[in-house]
Amino acid sequence: MKIMVNEMEKRLHDQKTFNEVVKSQDSVSQFGLQKLVKDVADIHNVNVNVYDLSGGLQVSSEPNVYRNGVLSNKMHPMAYYHLSRMRQVQHFQKEKIATLSYESIYAPVRDDDGNAYAYLNIPYFSSQIDLNQEIANFLVTIINLNAFIFLIAGVIALFITNGITRSFSLISDKMKKINLGKTNEAIIWNKNDEIGELVKEYNKMVNKLEESAHALAKSEREGAWREMARQVAHEIKNPLTPMKLSIQYLQKAIDTNQGNIKELTGMVANTLIEQIDHLSKIAADFAQFANIGNTKIDRFDLHEVLKSLKELFRPDQKIKFIWNSIPGKVMMTADKTQMNRLFTNLFTNALYACRENKRCIVEVNESKNNGVIRISVKDNGEGIAEEMQSKIFTPNFTTKSSGAGLGLAMCKSIVEQAHGHIWFETEEGHGTTFHVELPIAN
Repeated sequence: MKIMVNEMEKRLHDQKTFNEVVKSQDSVSQFGLQKLVKDVADIHNVNVNVYDLSGGLQVSSEPNVYRNGVLSNKMHPMAYYHLSRMRQVQHFQKEKIATLSYESIYAPVRDDDGNAYAYLNIPYFSSQIDLNQEIANFLVTIINLNAFIFLIAGVIALFITNGITRSFSLISDKMKKINLGKTNEAIIWNKNDEIGELVKEYNKMVNKLEESAHALAKSEREGAWREMARQVAHEIKNPLTPMKLSIQYLQKAIDTNQGNIKELTGMVANTLIEQIDHLSKIAADFAQFANIGNTKIDRFDLHEVLKSLKELFRPDQKIKFIWNSIPGKVMMTADKTQMNRLFTNLFTNALYACRENKRCIVEVNESKNNGVIRISVKDNGEGIAEEMQSKIFTPNFTTKSSGAGLGLAMCKSIVEQAHGHIWFETEEGHGTTFHVELPIAN
C-alpha cells in the first residue's frame, strides 16, 4: 500500500489537476486518469480504486465490478470514517461480496503540504485462497519431509535391527543345537558389547553343561551298573538258596546212612535242574534285553509269526486261543526275531494272568487302518491293580514269583524301535488287553 501511495502521489502530484478532472467530467481527461490507474495496477499486479474526499469512486482498475452493481460506488463507511474523521494514515479491514470474504486496505493520497486530496483503496480478493494454498503447500511439504525422514529412519532401523537379529539368530541356532549327547561348540565373538556379554555367558553355560553332561553320564553308567548288579545278584540268589539247602539235605542223609538215598538223590537232582532252568531263563532274559538295540531288518509276514506261536499252545487243553485275523498277509519291515519275542512275552503274560482260572482264554484281535495294524491281546485274568499300572513297563518290575521283570519293558523297547506304540486297558476282575500298533510295509 505504501508503494502504491507513493506511486500515486508521484503520478497525481498536482491536486488541482485531479480535482479539475473529477469536476470537469471531461472524458478525455478521465480516460487519461483511468489509464494512469490501470497502468499502476498492472505494474504492481493489484486492483486499485481511487475515491475523492467525499467518498465517491472516481477511478478503478476494474470498473466493471462497480458499473454492474456488484460493489457500491461509495467508499465503505467504516473506512471513510477512519480516514476522514479519525485522520488515520492507513486503515485495514475485512469486507464481503455475498459469501466471498476479502481483505481491503485504505490510505489517503496527500500533496506536498500533507493535505489529502484522494483516497486509495486496494482490495485483495485472492488473499484467503492464496493463504489456504500456502498453508496446504506448507503442510504437504511438512508431510513429505516427515515421510522422507521416516523412510530414512526406517532404513537405518532396518539395518540396525538386521545386525542385532543376525547376532541373536546365531546365538539362537547354537542354542537349538545344544545336546547332552555331543560336544557343543562355543561362539566366537570379537566385539566387546552387550551381545558379547551374552555370548560370554552362553560359552560359560556350554562349558558347565559339558561338565554336567560328563558327570551325569558317569552317574547314569554307575547307577545302571549298580542296579544291574543288584538285580542279577537278586535273581541268582533266589535259585541258589534252594539248591544249597537241597545239597545240604542230601549230604546229611549220606552222613547218617539213610536208606532212601536214591530217592533223595533224584529229588535233589530235579530241584537242581529246575533251579538251573530258572538261572538259564534269567540269563536269556538279560541277554535278550541287552541285544534289543542290535536289530536285523527283514521283510516278513506277521501272520506267520503269530501262527507259529499259536501252534505252541494247541496241545494244552486248559488254554483256549482265539485269533481273529484280518484277511491276507500283513507284510512288515522289522526284526523278525524281536517280533517273535514281543508276542511270545505278551502271550506268556496273558497265560500267567489267568493261571488261577479253570480255563485260560487268550483272544487276539486284528484291525487295519491307514497303513497301521493293531494287534490286541486279551486275557480273562484278574486284571492289573491300580497301584501297579504305572510301573507295568518299568524294567525289573514283575508280579511273578520268579523272573527278572524285563518282559514288558522289552516289549515296549521292541515296539518303539519298530516305530510303533503299545498300551494296555485293564479292569480288575475282568482281565487285561494289551494293544500293539505297528506300521505295515508298502
